[in-house]
Amino acid sequence: FFFFFKQKTAYEISACLVGSEMCIRDRYQRRVHGEKSFVQKENREMASKKGKKGAVAVEGAETAQVQKLGPNVQEGELVFAVAHILATFNDTFIHITDLSGRETLVRITGGMKVKADREESSPYAAMLAASDVVNRLKELRINALHIKLRARGGVQSKNPGPGAQAALRALARFGMKIGRIEDVTPVPTDSTKRDGGRRGRRL
Repeated sequence: FFFFFKQKTAYEISACLVGSEMCIRDRYQRRVHGEKSFVQKENREMASKKGKKGAVAVEGAETAQVQKLGPNVQEGELVFAVAHILATFNDTFIHITDLSGRETLVRITGGMKVKADREESSPYAAMLAASDVVNRLKELRINALHIKLRARGGVQSKNPGPGAQAALRALARFGMKIGRIEDVTPVPTDSTKRDGGRRGRRL
């Protein structure tokens, strides 16, 4: 057997609901004033509510003030942060923290600025990443950086990738004062055996 059900309107559904204050009020309104007048009244209420919300939004936009981030910097005063630059042959990371290193202010990588995988470690990608970093630091009123530069290190390459110098130059060119520059590549005193075997990696 197949049963065909007629689709109910919103008012019929609300009339079926029991215990809701809104449904009880709707049923009373319909009984007293009729269906048509109730719909017109509801439409007018909705329109007035939208108008009030719009007016409040406009007032809020006028009174809103621009919020400034970071410390209050006087003329010629230097506010330092630390730039941790990891330059490998696959990517370049520029990670800015406060002086303690506990709080990240901004972190951009070369891979976030280019689409091709082979360009992630390029000097151009590092320069674009440094540009974004400087823009964010200016919002935070930070105008000077100590640099901690590192390569992959460990049993891997001790030499930084091609994006290291480009990132450092770009930070200085875009207006950051440079403090100390330190190489913090991890060098093992002893470690696990390096890849490649006894005869080395065959090319």
